[in-house]
Amino acid sequence: MIVEKYSLLPEYNLATIFAMDNILSTQGIMVMLLVAYGLAMWTFLTNAPKVYTVMVSDIKIAQKFYEGLLKLNAADIPLHYYYTPTKNISTPATVDPLHMSVDYTSMGGMDMDTKYGLWYQLKKNTQLHIISGASYGYNNRQRHVCFDNHCLKTILLKIQAKRLRYKVRCKQPLNFLVKDIDERTIEIVEVKN
Repeated sequence: MIVEKYSLLPEYNLATIFAMDNILSTQGIMVMLLVAYGLAMWTFLTNAPKVYTVMVSDIKIAQKFYEGLLKLNAADIPLHYYYTPTKNISTPATVDPLHMSVDYTSMGGMDMDTKYGLWYQLKKNTQLHIISGASYGYNNRQRHVCFDNHCLKTILLKIQAKRLRYKVRCKQPLNFLVKDIDERTIEIVEVKN
């Protein structure tokens, strides 16, 4: 008895799959474009730097601290991070009002160089974005507020590497004090959501 093999799908071999007329068809071109787009997006997103944001009481004093004392290099704004800061700052309901200024979206009185914040290269593929918005601390202390513990630990390591005077007040959430060039006390605080 002879048994015949039947298949509902036609048999394809590599020659028919990669035939020139299949590749140059509308479907073939669309598949190639989608694959190229996917590879381009994957490359772009894997090479995009990690960005940490720190809100500060006074952006000019913060600039002296991060550039003058910590010697961080200025960085370009990453392409994936273009936005208007006043639209993306957390609302007062999600942030402890103790750390936020009364008018947290105000950018008045700033020149164009600092209006959208300062950008620094923190590590090879990590950037630090400094924006205004934090309230002053006890005795008009400069306050730097961040939501990310890893960011503050990295800043603390930079402070330790520069042998600056500092004092860790609390480890969870991280809170420490450091003196700037003009002997002002800067309080760096992690805010928990």
